[in-house]
Amino acid sequence: MTVLTETYKLSNGVEIPKVAFGTWQIPNGDATYNSVATALKNGYRHIDTAKAYGNEKSVGQAIRDSGIDRKEIFVTSKLPAEIKTYDGALKAFDETMADLDIDYLDLYIIHAPWPWSQIGKNCDQGNIDVWQAMEKIYASGRVRAIGVSNFAVRDLENLLPHAKVKPMVNQIQYYVGFTEPKITKYSEEHGILIEAYSPLATGRMLANEKVIAIAKKYDVTPAQLAIRFCVENGVLPLPKAVTPAHIVSNKELDFTISAADMAELNDLKDTTDGTNHNPTQG
Repeated sequence: MTVLTETYKLSNGVEIPKVAFGTWQIPNGDATYNSVATALKNGYRHIDTAKAYGNEKSVGQAIRDSGIDRKEIFVTSKLPAEIKTYDGALKAFDETMADLDIDYLDLYIIHAPWPWSQIGKNCDQGNIDVWQAMEKIYASGRVRAIGVSNFAVRDLENLLPHAKVKPMVNQIQYYVGFTEPKITKYSEEHGILIEAYSPLATGRMLANEKVIAIAKKYDVTPAQLAIRFCVENGVLPLPKAVTPAHIVSNKELDFTISAADMAELNDLKDTTDGTNHNPTQG
């Protein structure tokens, strides 16, 4: 068994592959289709997209053309951050399903607690309304799990008292040196799996001297070390790549980082409160 076939168990019992293939910033069309097709051909079984990425049609086409049993592929998409109404959420989900053209979705998440153009805006009531729509979608059986993204502690504290079904994941920006300890701890305490977007810090990990030095000890690339770091912390990384070589390299994660090296890497983390999000990164 490789890490690509290993899974975490969500709070509702659904198993989710420990590593996902991210498609943020990959254009719809051949670029997305070929990237997803290459990822699936090389063993990835978790594909992450979003309506805001504009590439759901190509993601769906690559999944349908792969020849792989649909039940073997875990597919995630996201409700656009600017939608904060019950009816708007239901409509957007229908549009996502039409674009993906697959029978069901494995995970559907709210992309952010506020519109990207108004970061930090109080949308507490809107998030409650949208979550009720998410629960209706979940109850319909068209999606196997629901969750959130970029939610800080206060956002979850607003949502949880009104939730009949708790979010099962919280997808946040997370990488060596930026592990959002407060929201990570809060999420884990409430049975919410942390997913890590930008696990390579949009490439900055590749030039990090500490990461490079530790990677050499294991005869792995800095990217492989940075992705494995997330898994060792019980977090689900979503590395993105477009070249076949990088797609293949990023999946070579069958090594273990020592406790001492993990401690050193974790010592680099920021003491953030979980509200410092870059809207261009996920």
